[in-house]
Amino acid sequence: MSELLERKVGIVACSGEELAEGTVARLAALKVLNELRPRETVTICLPLFLAGGAGDRAFARLHPTITVDGCDLRCAARGTEMYSSKPATSLVVNELVAEYGLERPEGRRRLNAAGKMAVEVTAERLAAMVDQALGKEAGTVLAADEPADASGGDEREVACSCGSGVTVTRLIIDGQTVEWLALPLIFRHFREKGLGQDEAAAHELFETVKIYNAVPPEAEAGYRKAIMLEYAAYCQKENQS
Repeated sequence: MSELLERKVGIVACSGEELAEGTVARLAALKVLNELRPRETVTICLPLFLAGGAGDRAFARLHPTITVDGCDLRCAARGTEMYSSKPATSLVVNELVAEYGLERPEGRRRLNAAGKMAVEVTAERLAAMVDQALGKEAGTVLAADEPADASGGDEREVACSCGSGVTVTRLIIDGQTVEWLALPLIFRHFREKGLGQDEAAAHELFETVKIYNAVPPEAEAGYRKAIMLEYAAYCQKENQS
């Protein structure tokens, strides 16, 4: 993947409340997002994702995702694969509980001791999966209680993929609406490189766009023309600002 987008892992947690394992999944995901891997992860809102949230679906198509489900129905994993792409890996709480020989969690609002233990075990496994998805070795991640820089504070809000910078642009091509991912980011990158709109630049630009977007071979000429017109409009707007 191109380095235009910062590499992060999206975590999709189960939203079911019928079982205590669903609560375990959500609390474990929050522990990873807030404490264990705060700089490497963002959350993907499962209900919004399933309802058609463009930002969440765009993020999941461009970054590795890990799903955390409470039970064997695997709603998070199935939904992610159906509406975006197959998760890099997935985790099911009740399977992990069985693997470790833990007592079954109880309490949907307030977990019992077994549930709290399941949260810790699930969070640790999930953090290891994040490292694996990013190609990191264990122990290389900056601890959450270490400042990222001299001016940084300790507080951090859980980042949502909706604000990850992955934008969706809709263009009308041959009478059909086509969604394109990350166009403003790509356009800004090429403009900052000083590339114009000649044939060589157009080829390089479109090849970069194709990294993030599927282009049917039979429609490539029309798609390329539309992208170049959009890039020209972008450059004109930036020159006037």
